[in-house]
Amino acid sequence: MKSGFVAVIGAPNVGKSTLVNSLLRFKLAAVSPKPQTSRFKISGIISDGDAQIVIVDTPGVIQRSRYALHEYMMREVKTALSDADVILFMVEPKPPGDLEERIIEQLKGSPEEKPVILVINKIDKVHKNVLLPVIEDYSRRYPFAEIVPISALKGDGLDILLEVIKKYLPEGHPFYPEDEISDKPLRFIIAEIIRERIFVHYREEVPYSTAVKVEEFREPEDPSRPVYIRAVIYVERPSQKAIIIGRGGRAIKRVGTEARKQIEAILGRRVYLELWVKVKKKWRENLRFIRELELGL
Repeated sequence: MKSGFVAVIGAPNVGKSTLVNSLLRFKLAAVSPKPQTSRFKISGIISDGDAQIVIVDTPGVIQRSRYALHEYMMREVKTALSDADVILFMVEPKPPGDLEERIIEQLKGSPEEKPVILVINKIDKVHKNVLLPVIEDYSRRYPFAEIVPISALKGDGLDILLEVIKKYLPEGHPFYPEDEISDKPLRFIIAEIIRERIFVHYREEVPYSTAVKVEEFREPEDPSRPVYIRAVIYVERPSQKAIIIGRGGRAIKRVGTEARKQIEAILGRRVYLELWVKVKKKWRENLRFIRELELGL
């Protein structure tokens, strides 16, 4: 039996969360076209016969922290790297930029020699001739244990990647029961679904200024009755509250409708989702509040 923790690291928007969701075949992490959608490390559990892979999605590495939230996000990356048995360094099929070079230097400075697998994502968007120079460039910069080209969105190369991960996992007993899929509580996953819809539909600074907490979750014993969920969308300014709600409440209704459908698919029963919007000034500087968001409290 093999088991271990696998940290997925990389620059923002390279497809880390898409990879985790695809490997799990479950919508665990929020995904959007906008960078920095992920805020916290999230562990997904893959129990596959003779191996259990605890794959850890992490926030994208950023150059500069503007808020306490950003500093917290970068600590999440460092913790994931420290705890990992295997590291997946995900990049796009192009030469390394400043952020990739920064991550490579961080890997070189690690006191422990852990297997690092270079995962080149989005290969469906480039010609195969582009890949070889990229592979050669990265190979000169770091002694990667393996290099695996994939398309997380299309599912190409994921079976190969899983086998490569298993190859480098240490021997050990499972950390979690086989039927568990994440270390995060259901409230956290629901909040992430709602937050993802905000990232998809709102522009500029608004999504980055929002946080979502599930304040109430009631699941009736009678399966014919809907699950009641009350969630609060926090923003930093009254003007942002007006944008989230939208004219006549149409914007927030769209978020609620789309999120409810995803939640119903997970729970397998009807859901009554109630959304509220509240102003919480400078919440991105409030470490206690940030910690509550991560724990799903």
